[in-house]
Amino acid sequence: MQLIEQAGPYLTTAVGAYGAAVFTRAESAAVDASANLGQRILQAVWRRRGEQGRAELEAAVQDAAEAPEDPDAAAAVRQQVKRALREDVELRTELARMLPAAGETVNVTASGERSIAAKTITTAVTGDNTTIQP
Repeated sequence: MQLIEQAGPYLTTAVGAYGAAVFTRAESAAVDASANLGQRILQAVWRRRGEQGRAELEAAVQDAAEAPEDPDAAAAVRQQVKRALREDVELRTELARMLPAAGETVNVTASGERSIAAKTITTAVTGDNTTIQP
């Protein structure tokens, strides 16, 4: 239950940002980190469900995307995720690793021209005329 409470805001943000395409669209740098995390959670749940479970999750997400202000639609998405977590211990472990630790606070400050800040940075390029080679 705690995982669902923690994941809820991320799921809502992902559905709001990606809509029903949350299962098929690649993460976007233009979308905030909360939406991208919510998308990864929904995709993880979707991948581990059977055909019927996928269809039910897709329907719940579609309803939530069409009615973003409807708390019942958002609750239906959470209920689908909750059901999947109840049935799959490995999925619970995967989701727990994705979510920030309870009470975890990250403060990041960047200042100055071309400064960047993030909890985790994989690649960052801030210079002019930079070439990245594989």
